[in-house]
Amino acid sequence: MKTYKYKVQGVDYEVEITDVEGKIARVNVNGIPFEIEMQKPINAAKHPELAATKASVAAPVAAAEPAEKPQAAAPAATPAKPQPAAPAGAGTPVKAPLPGTINAINVKVGDKVGVGDVVVVLEAMKMQNNIEAEAAGTVTSILVNQGDSVMEGAVMLTIG
Repeated sequence: MKTYKYKVQGVDYEVEITDVEGKIARVNVNGIPFEIEMQKPINAAKHPELAATKASVAAPVAAAEPAEKPQAAAPAATPAKPQPAAPAGAGTPVKAPLPGTINAINVKVGDKVGVGDVVVVLEAMKMQNNIEAEAAGTVTSILVNQGDSVMEGAVMLTIG
């Protein structure tokens, strides 16, 4: 519907608004879909291009959690196909502590991890950040792929 380009702390973001219903908007941020709640509804009279179109999104996306990113934006050397994902709520989520790019995923669905194990390497502000498991258990889902951009607070994987 409507696309905007933003730069936040030197990082470029492309935000596409795909659907708006009342105070809920479905947006794609750098190709990653999110469902967000606005403080107040958009005035459809002032912005008819953003009026609700129920047919524009087939299935709702969980609030502030990324779905799989289209592979078209990935570099040619991107390894690994998307991991099959169990329900994101099946365990303890491992969230991105800051926005960045996934450089490595050190686990697979079904792997056993302990507290402090490095499960993801996240590049942010030209630094490699080791993201550690905060709970012991089995990886039940992986919601990102190597090369994906993630926002702060995005669930990257789940440990059950």
